[in-house]
Amino acid sequence: MTEANGAAPEAAPQIKMQVLAQFVRDMSFENMVAQKGLQSGDVQPDIQVQVSLDARKRPADHQYEVITKFKVTSKNKVGTETLFLLELDYGGIFHVENVPEEQMHPFLLIECPRLLFPFVRRIISDVTRDGGFPPLNIDTVDFLALYRQELARRAEAQKAAAQQPLAN
Repeated sequence: MTEANGAAPEAAPQIKMQVLAQFVRDMSFENMVAQKGLQSGDVQPDIQVQVSLDARKRPADHQYEVITKFKVTSKNKVGTETLFLLELDYGGIFHVENVPEEQMHPFLLIECPRLLFPFVRRIISDVTRDGGFPPLNIDTVDFLALYRQELARRAEAQKAAAQQPLAN
């Protein structure tokens, strides 16, 4: 295929991404069973996982920091006592080149967390096991769906704000 002037079309530059570092920025684990004791002898855990993401440009060229935030709460279905609470902020420093500016935000909040996720899953599994519970292997997170939900939530918030009457 050639362009009108007879030249071959220019190929889009290849996206270049490299993980420069990974780290636990913050983590806490609270074992409520050990702290308070369990009132009920019947334990049926109900696990809730909340995920949020944050990304920012670093001072160095083409470098970005992406933080995945996981909040895992286990409550007993019988009696609703909290069994444990785990909060983990896990980050990565990424070198990213040749991603168009309009695609950088979704790239950072979808592709980068996808690369970090196996490490997050392992930490959560190890911490829950070391905390006296069966190891928790959380389900794979669909970061694309999470990104779309956040965009929809922001659009809805902007729409609601635009419909608010101005105060006098």
